[in-house]
Formats: sequence, structure tokens, C-alpha cells
Amino acid sequence: MLDVRRLQMLRAVARSGSLSAAARHLGYTQPAVSHHVARLEAEVGTALLTRLGRGVQLTDAGLALVEHADAVLSRLEAAEEDVAAIAGLRAGRVRLAAFPSASATLMAGALTRLRAEHPGVAASFVEAEPEDALPLLRAGELDLALAFSYPAVGERDGRDLATVPLLHDPSLAVVPAGHPAAAGERPVRLGELAEETWIAGCERCRRHLLHIAAADGFTPRIEFATDDYMTVQSLIAAGLGVSLLPALALRAARRPGVAVRPVAGDPGRTVEALLLAAERRPPAVTAMLAALHAAADDLAAEPESAALGLRAAHP
Repeated sequence: MLDVRRLQMLRAVARSGSLSAAARHLGYTQPAVSHHVARLEAEVGTALLTRLGRGVQLTDAGLALVEHADAVLSRLEAAEEDVAAIAGLRAGRVRLAAFPSASATLMAGALTRLRAEHPGVAASFVEAEPEDALPLLRAGELDLALAFSYPAVGERDGRDLATVPLLHDPSLAVVPAGHPAAAGERPVRLGELAEETWIAGCERCRRHLLHIAAADGFTPRIEFATDDYMTVQSLIAAGLGVSLLPALALRAARRPGVAVRPVAGDPGRTVEALLLAAERRPPAVTAMLAALHAAADDLAAEPESAALGLRAAHP
């Protein structure tokens, strides 16, 4: 492998026409430049310069090598400029995924802030549930994934992941608008709804419901299951059951005909950003995390969110 510094010296000699002029341009002594050119000649096994009095002339081999050196050094200079642009957030990219209710609430604010503060950073986004996003994150196809976790319910193997909390997302009781539990000041105990027909959501949400219902002394009778929060609310509005929904889902879309009540003990989940564990993160990813934190703060401060109990969370 040819030494890049020696190629720079040969190119400088070719442009200036002498070893001494090249030395002045590069900030070296003339003997140092002469030494490095001699070492380069030893590496390639042929003469690169012909000495002509005070100047030099490139041999055919020297001319050929300088032509390639121009291309190599130009690419290296371009690489340095690209890296500097990425480090300075004048360029770069971040690829992320989010589950549907986070997509509908957090993502627009975060992406808008990122674009306003760092217009040179390209951001791409796909909607995916955490179990679908994690394989993409681990395969290097994503830089960041928005996910959620419930206490004591099916913790993921996160030894290779860094977890950054963004929001506390409370679980809320959702009942038909005319239900006896729809009115009142105090939080609802789930046991008060033990005799109701229940509508369950995703698998982890279902396990969360079973976990907190067991703590309140009953097993819910689940007759309907759907991941679609609007379908859940439609079934509730029709009087077909009750459910436990995340505040974030209700913040994203609220159907008429349902009543929402806080639950005793403030059960809920943590909305979090997941990244592969690393000592240093690319600048664009760090900027995206900052934008997500700011968007979470803004969302939690909105009156509608505060009424649902959404709260910003920081590590």
C-alpha cells in the first residue's frame, strides 16, 4: 500500500517543479521531501524524478503515479469534507421507525424540529410495531426505533440496546359514554369493571391488562381482540365492552360515544427510543434524540395530553 503522505509530496513536487518549492508549500524541509520521494521510489521500484539543476522533471512512471495520486487525494479530500459536514450536522442521515400511536403524535413534531434545526440531515421513517422494528434495528437497517415497555410484562432482551425514556403513557379505562363508571371524580378501580366484557389489544397490552386485573382480584372476560384502537373505541361506543387503552392512542384519535377515566394506581407504559448500544452515536442520531425529547415535552404540555395524564420522561 502506497503511503498517502508521500503521494502528496510527489504531487507537490510535480506542481511546483522543484523539491525546495514543494517543501516550502508543505511546510517540510527540502531534505525531508527528498527523503520521502526516495522512499516512494523504493516502494514502486523505479525512478519517479529526474534532477535537472535546481529543478526536477517527472519520469513516465512519475507522471503516471501523479495522475493516480490526483484522483486518490481528491477522493480523500472529498471524504474529509463529507465527514466534517456530517460531524457539523450540515449533512448525514437518520433512519427510524415508530409504532402507530407514536407515529401519529410524536413523530411529526420531532421530524419538523429536526428539519428546522438541521436542514442538511436526511431523515427517513417507517411505521412498525416494536417487535417488527427491533430486527431491523439489530440488522443495521434502522438507527433508532420508538417502542414501549410495561413493568413486569415480557421484558425484551436488551443487552445490545440502549434505552432512552421519552414519555410516561398511562393506561386509561375506556367505557361507553352512558356507563355508570363514566362519571365521578376519583380514579376507577379495575375491579369495579370485573363483570364487564373486555376488549384486548396487542399481545403485550393484553398481558398488561391481565397483570393489573389479577392485582385487583379478577380475570377479565376477553371476548374481542384487535390492535386497531379506533375499532376498540367503536366497539365500546356500541356498548359491546370496555377496555384499557394507552393515553397516547386516545391522544392520537378519540371517537365520540366513549368516556375515558384514570385508573387507580396510575398503571401505564414507558414510551422509549431504542438504539444499538455504542460508546458514541452519529451526530444525526443524537440530534434526532434531542428532537424526540423536545417533541415529547411539547406533547406532554398540551392541555389535551395533560388531561389524559401523559408526562414527559427523561433518563
